[in-house]
Amino acid sequence: MIKRYKIDNHQIKQVEAETPDIWVVVSPTDDEKKWLTEQFNLDEHNFTSAFDPEEPARMEFEPDHLALIFKRPKNYSSKDHFMFKVSSMGLFLFKDKLILALSEDINMFSGKYFKQVAGIREVFLKLIYNSIFHFMEHLKVINMIADEIESKITHSMENRHLLNLFTLEKSLVYYLNAINANSYVIDRLKHNTEKMELTQKSIEFLDDIIIENNQCYRQAEIYSNIFSSLVGARASIVANNLNILMKNLNAIVIAVAVPSFFAGVGGMSELKSIIGVQHTALAYALFLTAMLGLGASTFILIKRLEKH
Repeated sequence: MIKRYKIDNHQIKQVEAETPDIWVVVSPTDDEKKWLTEQFNLDEHNFTSAFDPEEPARMEFEPDHLALIFKRPKNYSSKDHFMFKVSSMGLFLFKDKLILALSEDINMFSGKYFKQVAGIREVFLKLIYNSIFHFMEHLKVINMIADEIESKITHSMENRHLLNLFTLEKSLVYYLNAINANSYVIDRLKHNTEKMELTQKSIEFLDDIIIENNQCYRQAEIYSNIFSSLVGARASIVANNLNILMKNLNAIVIAVAVPSFFAGVGGMSELKSIIGVQHTALAYALFLTAMLGLGASTFILIKRLEKH
């Protein structure tokens, strides 16, 4: 799918013009890929890499354009089961146009950053900044989910919540690798501002992007270290909850066994003579009450001995 956008009065608007300022390519077909690579003289490998989530971030200068593969967080879905994935996007910056290649159909020009744009180079930088901002937002969501899971682990006796935390920790590792790879690309952009013909305002904005990306990496690193250091503690909590359950079950078994022993002495046929009451219903009621009291007393005694 190919979409066309034009910058009109500092606003990005979708158009049907043959020569737009911005081309957005979303999961193109083979025919669309062939047409785009031939029409704009794109390197086929670089263009295909934009749709590969495993492709590392990088930047290359072609004769008439700049090719940049940048990592961004993939939109989360409930089908992912707490797995936050990373996708790639391709930015191909020409002198008079910008080609944006994506693997999923999302509106990349939403938000306050795109309400006022001065040109395609500013759009280029803001797309990079927007990806970093999405990483930051996803990190906040991961932290919120982790807090909720941790509260459930406190009373959990199964591994389901613990496995969900392991999945979140794995997601943070992917995020760290992606953000770190992006930092190398941004540094290369910083060292080639003259070649890209960036204005002083854009260079200052690029400095802000570097700061935001470093903060994003640091935050992801802190979350990852916390998750890793507390994995043993969380597993111990689940094991301890299971041990407490087993102790309570054992206490109940013993509490039931003690009355069963006395009930079996002399056989149930001797119940009336043992109780000393000739009325059968009353004898059974008294015996049942005595056995329940004995079982409860045994359970309480075991729990008190356990505390000491």
